[in-house]
Amino acid sequence: MRVAGHTPHEAREQQLYGMAFQQAALFDWRTVRRNVELPLELQGWDNAKRKARALELLDMVQLADFAEHRPWELSGGMQQRVAIARAIAMEPDVVLFDEPTSALDPELVGSVLGVMRELRESGMTMVVVSHEMRFAEEAADRVLFMDEGLVVEEGSPEQVFRN
Repeated sequence: MRVAGHTPHEAREQQLYGMAFQQAALFDWRTVRRNVELPLELQGWDNAKRKARALELLDMVQLADFAEHRPWELSGGMQQRVAIARAIAMEPDVVLFDEPTSALDPELVGSVLGVMRELRESGMTMVVVSHEMRFAEEAADRVLFMDEGLVVEEGSPEQVFRN
């Protein structure tokens, strides 16, 4: 497997991909803004640039008003949107999503999928593991259906979902 022409290890070192997990995995001791800033901080960005980029991303996921809140003050869907903002902070070539809506109440799923739709429309390459079949059918260019770790079906959304 290659990511933008690199081995997975090289791609991770170069931060060519971001990840959003089933659980948002935010640090409770950091504000929402500082959670988004974390990858930028690790790359040595200065404070002003980190803050500006984090606020830009929080605005994109409609959470700029919550920048100085702590993660526990946000709903699960809001936390997941913060995690997505953090995953794209370094402008990676690819974002990996591991069932980003599985831990959410049904009414919160829509807000997270809305952000993911916006990312797709902006041209972001995403690899999404999901049980949200309607979203997969609408948003995917290519679908792999797996069972017990094996690819059972592969093709366009039309091929996989209509056949």
